[in-house]
Parts: sequence; C-alpha cells; structure tokens
Amino acid sequence: MTTRLTVDREDLADVAGRLLSGGSRLALVAAHEEDAGFRVVYVFLAATATEITVSMPRDDAWLPSLAAICYPAGRFEREIRDLYGIRAKDHPLPHRLVRHAHWPTGWHPMLKDAGPMPEIQGPASYPFLQVEGDGVYEIPVGPIHAGLIEPGHFRFSVVGETILRMKARLWFLHRGVEKLAEGQRIEDVLALAERISGDTAVGHSLAYAMAVEDALGLTVPDDARLVRAQLLELERVYNHVADIGAIVNDAAFSVVAAHTGKLREQLLRHNDALTGHRLLRGAISIGGAQLRRPLDIELVDDVVREAVDLAHLAGSHSVVADRLRTTAVLREDQVRHMNVLGYVARASGVPVDARADQPFVDLGPSFHVVTQPDGDVWSRFQMRVEELRVSAAVLTDLSRRLAGRLGESAPVTVGVGAGLGVVEAWRGAACHRVEVADGVVTRLKVVDPSWFNWPALPQALSHTIVPDFPLANKSFNLSYAGNDL
Repeated sequence: MTTRLTVDREDLADVAGRLLSGGSRLALVAAHEEDAGFRVVYVFLAATATEITVSMPRDDAWLPSLAAICYPAGRFEREIRDLYGIRAKDHPLPHRLVRHAHWPTGWHPMLKDAGPMPEIQGPASYPFLQVEGDGVYEIPVGPIHAGLIEPGHFRFSVVGETILRMKARLWFLHRGVEKLAEGQRIEDVLALAERISGDTAVGHSLAYAMAVEDALGLTVPDDARLVRAQLLELERVYNHVADIGAIVNDAAFSVVAAHTGKLREQLLRHNDALTGHRLLRGAISIGGAQLRRPLDIELVDDVVREAVDLAHLAGSHSVVADRLRTTAVLREDQVRHMNVLGYVARASGVPVDARADQPFVDLGPSFHVVTQPDGDVWSRFQMRVEELRVSAAVLTDLSRRLAGRLGESAPVTVGVGAGLGVVEAWRGAACHRVEVADGVVTRLKVVDPSWFNWPALPQALSHTIVPDFPLANKSFNLSYAGNDL
C-alpha cells in the first residue's frame, strides 16, 4: 500500500520533514521528463510507503534542497541535476556527482533529446580536498585496480600509517541502465534488472518484478512468493560464504579463503541445478517464480555448517581477531544520519531489514533480524556468520512449506500505472520504482543498497591504518556496478 501526495515546491521540506521525524526513511528520488516540464517523485518507507510528487515547468526547473534535513536527499539531488539538469536550490555542495568533469557542460543524458554521448572534453582534474600538516601525505588508489572489480578512485590523506581522510570517487562507468529500460517491454527489462549487479541478480530482478506487479495490480501466487524468498536467501548464503573467506584472507588467513571458495562453488553448482544459471538468473518472472527442482536442503545445511566452523576457526586465531576487532568502526549515529542499509547497518546495532520492515511473505518463526553492537570489521564479519544460520533455518522452513512444489505464475495483464518494489537483497534493501503503459516501461528508477553505503566507508576509515583498508573495504563489500548505473 502506497500513499501518494502531490505538493508544491514550497511545501516539500515541511511534508518531507514530518515523514522523516515520524520514522520514515528516504528510499528513492526519481525525476521524470514530461512535455510541459519535470516531475520528481520522492519515496519514503516505513511500515508502508509514501510518495511525494513535485512538478515544475521546464523553464524554471529547480527544487528546494532537502540536504539539510536528510543526508541522502542531497546526493539524490546532485544526481538529478547531473542527469536531468534540475537544480537543487540552496544545496550545500552543488558539485557534479555522476557526471565527471570530462562530460560536456549542459549535456544531461536522461533528457529525451540528449542524443548520443558527445565527444569528451579531455582529461580534467577532480578537486580533492587537500589535507595539510606536518607529515601528511597522499596515497592515490585506482581507478583501475588489480582484479576484476570495476573502477573507483580512492584518495587517502595519511600521517604515518593513520588515515586522516579518504575520498571515494566513483561513476567512472555510467552504463545508462535506466535509459536502456525506457520504451522496452516489461518482460525484456527483467533480464536487464538481473544484470544490474551480477551478484544481486535475484535482489534486483525481484524488486523490479514486484514494482511491475504493483503497477499493474497483479496478485502473485503463494507458492511463487515462497520460491522467491528461497531465491533471496540462496543469494545471501553464497555471497556471505564467499565474504567470510575474503575478509580473513585480507588478514593473511588464506587457508580459510580457499575452503570457503570450495563451498561457494558447491552453492553455485546447486544454483545452476535449481535455475539453469550459477547466479540464479531466470527463475523469477513477472507474476511468478519457478524452480527446475527442489532445493537440496541437506547440501545447503552442510555448507552453512562448514562455513560457520571455518569462521569460528579464523576468529579464534589471535592475529585474525586482533586485526578485525576495533578496526574501521562505524558508529550507530553515523549509520542513522547517512541512512546506511543491510548488514553494515545491522553490524552497528541498527535493525533495518526489509524482510521485517517491508515483507512480501511471512518467513515464519525461523526468521529474526540479527544485529551486532560494535560496528567494526569483526561485527560485520559476525553478521555474515549469524545471518548464514538464519538463512539456513529459513530455507528449511520454506522448503517444508512448499513440500516439493516448484512455484507458479499469475497471468500478466496490460495496463497503465506506477509501482514500487522493495526487497532485502543480500547487501541491503534494493528499491525499484517503475511506470508502465500498455506493456512498456516508460520510466525505471533503481536504487542499490551500495548507493546509501558508499559514503559510510570513508567515515569508518577515519583513524584506521592504511594496511587495514583492505579489511575494512571487504567488510563493507560494496558494489560499483549497483552504484554506477
């Protein structure tokens, strides 16, 4: 159920402020180009969703900035200016965010008449804040890294080995995902959603499917909801298993990383048997979900049990424990201020979880939200361990309820509407808002949890030593692809 409000620009801050003070969080801001001008939709989430719509003429395209009352609103506003040219009035940091300096001035790629990407303007420097003082020096890292990760530039200001400040510069690959979705058939965009961030194929495709179903008023069969919940937990399990090994590998405990790599491979082969794809693509459809065979619960339980044992083995080693504990602390107040999501937030004691806050199915008594108190790398490591236990129990319960059934689908109707989909993907809540007309997507807005969590990484790195950056970074494990749409 979504409450929809239309307000004037002058009233936006008051209405948004009341929602925020009442416990809602800003989940998404989507701009829309129309014949007469622009329309901007703000989505706030609590137990239910509230949408605020503001319209403006093309020749007077501005919004009052909400940055002073909501940190992520300021980042959404900068994104909208870059992509649509809509200015946020009185913004405290009115600099480019998505568009790097080599993008031509005045070119906004989401506009209907934007045309192809014009010729870049050549190399340009980015105005990093200079940190000065006795013994202070800089360490630039990236944007090209020695591995398969996508580009991102990190600028460290350091004294001795202690990080005073780190600035992350992203958006080197603006792929135009939302623009690609426009004008495509709703079924075809599902494949695009699966590929937004490869390790979150289920999270994004399900959020998209639920948004379309909400827009068209489709009722999803109960068995399909149960299968969807299974797929989400399977995606969580294989990623958490991999992260357990990856985190301790950066503390030089490579033997555990080798064993978790083997366990991940077992899960990926199981995924392929279930859906025909190692990353669980293809099982979710608009209106349904379908597996090729029932889950092998015994295999999943054995993998989780072994992964938990490996985590305990690593954590009992004094060197590993010393490296992980009290490292890269993210405080609870920082989490709440920046609207951090997922296991990063829960590791700092904030129990934000769409499985509890915006559920699409009753997960039963086996599910509960896990939190950790200290907000350090150790807490984020332990979050994976405890969430593996919960996911294994949930999967067992869901399989019992399905009793061998493989899912089903509802017929898809054609209509006009707007819808919202929110799911707790493995990194945190993925949110999609879609507008459809006669079987075609007219606008898709995507928010990956990494959009909210990237600004928190530099906060956690303050006063962390440089050798512990890989540990901290891996404990967040943020998506470049999910951020750089």
